[in-house]
Amino acid sequence: MAQRAKRIAEENSHHDCDFRDMLSRVGDKWSLLVIFILKGRPAFRGRFSDLKRSIPGISQRMLTATVRNLERDGMLTRHVYAEVPPRVEYELTPLGRGLTEPVLGLVSWLQSNWPVIRSARDRFDARKKATRTIARPVASASVADDREPLRRQTRSRGRMGFTFQRI
Repeated sequence: MAQRAKRIAEENSHHDCDFRDMLSRVGDKWSLLVIFILKGRPAFRGRFSDLKRSIPGISQRMLTATVRNLERDGMLTRHVYAEVPPRVEYELTPLGRGLTEPVLGLVSWLQSNWPVIRSARDRFDARKKATRTIARPVASASVADDREPLRRQTRSRGRMGFTFQRI
């Protein structure tokens, strides 16, 4: 049994890094935006400058890196036209168009489960907030003047979650 597991791990070890890399690409901040913008364009094509205008907040450098990575993964193709000024267009490949189906399934799942997710987040945040407002006992009174007693007060900021005040 252990030999079988070892053999399977060895056969698939080279895929692990590649799969993670691809999942990272699909889950990054910009790739899916580029793919869905191209999917909405006629003939699934778009100019670099149009993509940049369509994605608020993306820098030219980040868009360049994103389209290069998507081209490397076979999600889109790059077409350069010998014009002045040069024109570059990106076209979504059948592989890139095929990615939109499972992503839309994920979006649909998120939409139908969003109230449950929101509720879970609210419960978690409330628990975290409650634990932050509970004052912890003082380890040492040497923080303030030794001649005066200390009184604890809770506050939301600060590394320890509370402050000391002289009485």
